Amino acid sequence: MASIVPLMVGLPLGVAFAVVAMAHAKPLKRLTGLVAVLAVLLNFAIALALLGADVPRIFLGGWGPDPARTLGIEVLCDGLTKMMAVTINAVALVSLLFAGAYMRRFTKVWLFQALFLLMTGAMNGVVLAGDLFNLFVFLEIAAIASYALVAFGCESEELEAAFRYLVLGTIGSAFILLGVTVLYSVTGQLNMAAVAGKLAAIGPGPAVLLAAAALIGGLALKAAMVPFHAWLPDAHPSAPAPISAMLSGVLIKASGVYAIARLIFNVFGPTPQYAAILIVLGAASMVIGMLMAMGQWDLKRLLAYSSISQAGYIILAFGVAAEVLSRATPDRAVAGLCLFGGLFHLLNHAAFKSLLFLASGSIEQQVGTRQLKEMGGLTRRMKVTAFCCRIGALSIAGVPPFNGFFSKLIILLGLAMAQQYVLCAIAAAVAVGTLLMYVRVQRYVLEGPPGDRVARAGEAPALMCLALVVLTIVCIAAGLAIVPLREHLLGPARDVLLNATNALSMGAMP
Repeated sequence: MASIVPLMVGLPLGVAFAVVAMAHAKPLKRLTGLVAVLAVLLNFAIALALLGADVPRIFLGGWGPDPARTLGIEVLCDGLTKMMAVTINAVALVSLLFAGAYMRRFTKVWLFQALFLLMTGAMNGVVLAGDLFNLFVFLEIAAIASYALVAFGCESEELEAAFRYLVLGTIGSAFILLGVTVLYSVTGQLNMAAVAGKLAAIGPGPAVLLAAAALIGGLALKAAMVPFHAWLPDAHPSAPAPISAMLSGVLIKASGVYAIARLIFNVFGPTPQYAAILIVLGAASMVIGMLMAMGQWDLKRLLAYSSISQAGYIILAFGVAAEVLSRATPDRAVAGLCLFGGLFHLLNHAAFKSLLFLASGSIEQQVGTRQLKEMGGLTRRMKVTAFCCRIGALSIAGVPPFNGFFSKLIILLGLAMAQQYVLCAIAAAVAVGTLLMYVRVQRYVLEGPPGDRVARAGEAPALMCLALVVLTIVCIAAGLAIVPLREHLLGPARDVLLNATNALSMGAMP
């Protein structure tokens, strides 16, 4: 199984260039979409096959004379990587299916497909990277592809949003590179496990704290955490709906949330200082994201701010877990519950937020507007889209028995058991605010008297509806299937973070 793991990066990257070549050959041009879907489908199959496999250490290169101490570029394939790979490729597959009908109104669809595959392959590279430099490289590939995809419509709104995203993303990348450089100068290593071993030996110092601050700051910008969130509310509404789903569903998770968790728990090690930073970032993002979303009348901007709020839940859960593990007598059961809740919410948010963004794309395409006050009555005009949108709204609002209810409940229980009662109350209040926000969405979008635009609307094409239905089934089934998810997907991912620096596959190297 180890030999197929690098395919999750190489396959989409290679097919991306193949799509460009096919687009310039008339007989093959119409097959680019099929080839792109098959590449992502194969990636998803590989990710599922790896779940039950015991994958040994993987090195690309094999430098060094002693096989027992082989150096090279490590490819991680632990429980956390497997969970993220399944999530990334599942959302990518559904988004690409949706794009098959949605992107027909754009020119050069083959360019969209090539950029989409580059972004997907790079996100797989982020979660598979076992060293800091390659983590940075894949972060940049994913970011560059996403800049172009946000601007894909080439209208003034898209270009302005993409330029802002580019400027702020470049600043974040500069901080990440600074952090990697400082860590390399201190430890002489780039491999994450090797860096963790060196840091454990030399202890914290000004240079290490500078590196941590630069990395956390840069990755928080990638994850759109408050106060580093300015790029996201413009980028998500401006991008085509499949890209909005990818940006919110998986890109900010892989490029930001995952990378932060991997570094804090597996490289630097959980300390009270790092825990406090994560708690502040998470709580601020939850509250401010929710309040900003409640004031929006543009459906996609509302969903964008809501993404900030929901990502805050994940970061807060990770921060409290780090705080519990850093205590003199850590309670690993409580920390594990917080980590499990955060990872479960990451998985759930990828499903219901992708569903909502794709549904908003269907509505915008059929109705011709994103303004809530210009909609209404879509349950009668777009029955499939309206039903799927309602399920997504109920899921993100935390209404039982949908998946969002269970992950939020687990996070609240973890906060309470960690004796973080104020944070637990804040998280519960944000959940109530989220419920009210999506009640308003249903009132103005799905119910009420239809506007003039809605009266002329019809159901979205079948391929777009199929993508919505698939994600709707996930939102319904994920909450009910929490036990098998814990055993095969979430539990192994939680253990990687819970076991701190011992979780990296290769262990510390001298």
